[in-house]
Amino acid sequence: MTTKLQTYSKYKDSSIEWLGEIPSDWDIFTFKKIFKLSNERVEDVSSVELLLSVSGYRGVEPRNVESMEGQMPSEDIGKYRIVRRGQLAVNTMWLNCAGLGVSDYEGYISPAYRAYNIDRAVNKKFVHHLLRSSLYIQKYTSLLYGLRPNSLQVKNYDFEKIEILVPPLETQKRVADFLDEKTKIIDELIAKKEKMIELLREKRAVLITHAVTKGLDPKAKMKPSGIDWLGDIPEGWKVTKLRREVSFQNGHGFPDEIQGQDEGEFPFLKVSDINGEQIHISSARNYVSALNVKSRGWKIIPAGSVLTAKIGAALAVNHRKINDVECIIDNNMLAFILFKKTCLNHNYFFMLSKSFDLNWFVNPGAVPSVDMFQLKELIIPVPQTGEQKRIIDFLDAETKRIEKNVVLIKLQIDQLKEYRSSLIYSAVTGRIKV
Repeated sequence: MTTKLQTYSKYKDSSIEWLGEIPSDWDIFTFKKIFKLSNERVEDVSSVELLLSVSGYRGVEPRNVESMEGQMPSEDIGKYRIVRRGQLAVNTMWLNCAGLGVSDYEGYISPAYRAYNIDRAVNKKFVHHLLRSSLYIQKYTSLLYGLRPNSLQVKNYDFEKIEILVPPLETQKRVADFLDEKTKIIDELIAKKEKMIELLREKRAVLITHAVTKGLDPKAKMKPSGIDWLGDIPEGWKVTKLRREVSFQNGHGFPDEIQGQDEGEFPFLKVSDINGEQIHISSARNYVSALNVKSRGWKIIPAGSVLTAKIGAALAVNHRKINDVECIIDNNMLAFILFKKTCLNHNYFFMLSKSFDLNWFVNPGAVPSVDMFQLKELIIPVPQTGEQKRIIDFLDAETKRIEKNVVLIKLQIDQLKEYRSSLIYSAVTGRIKV
């Protein structure tokens, strides 16, 4: 996507190194001159009920409470900050990830955030694009301080001294209107491509389920399996209970004192480590020593096992992974370990495991968890060994082809996002005239 655009007729030195040259009729003010801190709290305003967060891509958005890992105690909400429509919401700990934006909503945000009123001399849409541009994100990043990477932030004193570009008001409006129109078009293109990825992955899921439950021969004679979820299966296939083919191994609580360790023989896998599209996993963010494993009585999961979540919101995602190396898993996970005597190919079993949904076996309650007794009684299909191999070869080729298309579309999405960022940068800094 390219657009031939003009530059301004005359530029001047801004006298600020990181801003460089700017159009001759543009002004510069400090953040503190334009933005005034608002200290409204939920405890002072009873009518505001919408919880907000700041997205690194779009800015201020309603937060889905159901997807949050933890619920906030009602007594804590009173100290949360109110954000009015047209105010700037700022998370100083995520400024290097565009953790700010002008709100289109009225709601409340974490007390660690800040809300600012914006001077009427500034177009709110313009300043939204300006402060989230790559140029300003680089500036925030240069001001970060702190001892640990996950706790870096920008001091309020430094933040409020940042220089703000202020074109004439009519120019601000023109730039804001231009960017609103262009980013809307780009975002719609991105959404369509993301939908294409979703459809490809749905196709892959259907392909896998059909292959591992119906086989590859569309002319094969079928017989009733007697199991609702399976329906008819090829005549030469058998059925068995899951507990006859695999053992089930639960995980262990993760001690705080080993958080972030990168030395040790065994990767300690958490649910977040089995996200993503890769089939295998051989590394983790945390490692533990053999001494730790022995002293705590942890069970080692052998290589070639299938790992899955067994509790909480992660069940809805239905991720599965095969571990390439021996590992330890946390207590939110479950390992299926194939018996040595089984006739199931572990790659076939992995694909088969993706066809059944653990939500079928969830116990009701505040935190969903898998009923292990029901799961162990699950009836699964077992093709002949040779057919298992043919199914795996077929699925390997087809899933690679689908994933190749997914990678290509992801690349296109990245290019669109890069163009979007470049367009915003060029327009809000005066590099192009719109």
